[in-house]
Amino acid sequence: MRRRVWGSAVALALLPAAVTVPAAAASGAADRPLPLERLFDNTAVSDDTRPGGADFDGSGGSLSAQDLTAAGWTPGRSLTVQGARLTLPRRAPGRADNVRADGQSVRVRGHGDALAFLVAGTGGGDESGTGTVRYRDGSRSSYRLTASDWRGGPLAAKAVALPHINTPGGQLAQKARLYVVTVPLARGRSVDSVELPRNSDLHVFALSVRPDTRGWTGSWAASTSGYTAVGPWTDRTLRLVVHTSAGGPRVRIRLDNTFAAAPVRIGSASVAVQASGASPRSAPVPLSFRGSEGAAIPAGAQVFSDPLDFDVPADSNLLVSFHLPGTVTAAPVHSLAVQQSYVSTPGDHAADAAPDAYTSTITNWPLLTGVDVGGGPGSVVLLGDSITDGEKSTRDANRRWPNVLATRLLNQSAVPRYGVLNHGISANRVVTDRYPGDGVSTDTGGVSALHRLDRDVLAQTSARTAVVFQGVNDARWGASAEQVVAGLREITDRAHDRGLRVLVATIAPCEGEARCTAAADAQRVAVNRWIRSGSGVDGVLDFDAVLRDPGHPARMLPAYDSGDHLHPGEAGLAALADSVDLGLL
Repeated sequence: MRRRVWGSAVALALLPAAVTVPAAAASGAADRPLPLERLFDNTAVSDDTRPGGADFDGSGGSLSAQDLTAAGWTPGRSLTVQGARLTLPRRAPGRADNVRADGQSVRVRGHGDALAFLVAGTGGGDESGTGTVRYRDGSRSSYRLTASDWRGGPLAAKAVALPHINTPGGQLAQKARLYVVTVPLARGRSVDSVELPRNSDLHVFALSVRPDTRGWTGSWAASTSGYTAVGPWTDRTLRLVVHTSAGGPRVRIRLDNTFAAAPVRIGSASVAVQASGASPRSAPVPLSFRGSEGAAIPAGAQVFSDPLDFDVPADSNLLVSFHLPGTVTAAPVHSLAVQQSYVSTPGDHAADAAPDAYTSTITNWPLLTGVDVGGGPGSVVLLGDSITDGEKSTRDANRRWPNVLATRLLNQSAVPRYGVLNHGISANRVVTDRYPGDGVSTDTGGVSALHRLDRDVLAQTSARTAVVFQGVNDARWGASAEQVVAGLREITDRAHDRGLRVLVATIAPCEGEARCTAAADAQRVAVNRWIRSGSGVDGVLDFDAVLRDPGHPARMLPAYDSGDHLHPGEAGLAALADSVDLGLL
């Protein structure tokens, strides 16, 4: 039995893949499925004026209705998290608003790739249980649901954190957490109902089928690497420059308010092909959000723009502009953009065809996390650290190794021309968080690959294959090879449960960099030994062999070294992309 890396520190949306069994094999007659709201038997939310008016955990603790409202999580509201739309219980404080899981049969309809639960545990640690999905064709599959504790679970994996806990004795300044956890479904089948696990410390607030993303291909993406101070921006428009991989005749964007404690308002948004700088090739085309000009994004949630007929060229720069009508002092960002973008003077300038209002520049990507195009064969997701993120590549030149790989795919016809989604985060690790996952922070190394896997890989648009190239930062900061291997195995297992192919790349050498000691290199070599064994993965990319000096294997070949001995220069980045066997994708 393999050892879990994090134990109770991870809210897992995984475990075994949905295993289909004949309907006749299940024993006992199923209860008639009911909507979740008709099964509510627990009260989790109280008003601050009556902090003892709910008992979520059996000890009188509860969530604050005022805190939920401040986060934008209001009763009856539909939120999108990890691509799933979940409707919050339309219940007043002090009324039953969640189900203690006890095998109830819940009416849930839909066709997609995963079930999404708004859930939390109240037992003090991870709470788990096995349930059953019933499909319209009469078949069934099992799933395992694991959720972390509402008071002590990892902030890095939460959907939203609230600043207080209500008790009969008054309000406590302690964090409360709610989690969104997804579990796989049998592919190609329509869900009819869901039987919850049997664990009364596992509380379910909402449940839905996450629709698949057929008809779309991810063309550009970036991970939220932290939640940092910005501006402050009041009544400003951001014009962000992003580089496409695949092209298509339609477009939509994704904005994420990851890690936030409060909603953010988008006043209007547009898209255009870049001519140069902040200048579009032609007038920006307005985007809409569920038919409206703008959108409010609750804390921890996301919004997709409505599909727009717009010809997105492959391998080109887009300008994505959006107006922030309020005051924004902190925002979720991707820190290492290696790209200059623009901030306007006061006013809504999303539709401006002239660049004159864009008088300031930034070198990160706030809020914007994805650009999808219509049609196409789907996407390859690259999960990595600073080497994947583009450290040491030329700003505005799009010479990261994922860019070079995307160009290779566009210039051939032997395999599908997949979109390439770069989910590298500089300083990121496999098994530990650099950014704690909550609050304003100066560290933009992100939460661990294990904590961000659901958001940055499994929920990505039409993901087909995941390429994992991480581990050097773990070794440099004292993690053992056993810990890194266990993390890579878990990533592989969870991705396989969702039907993704998984390629794992060996860790590149870095002798000469201050933290790349002989002890760290020994751990790197041990991890690479496991990777090269091919155990449980669909393919191995030997990036170590590509970059190392044959005469000194612990060190990078000088021709590929950027000069810091850790990051390849552009010749090394191109060599990585050129070494990928496209057939493995």
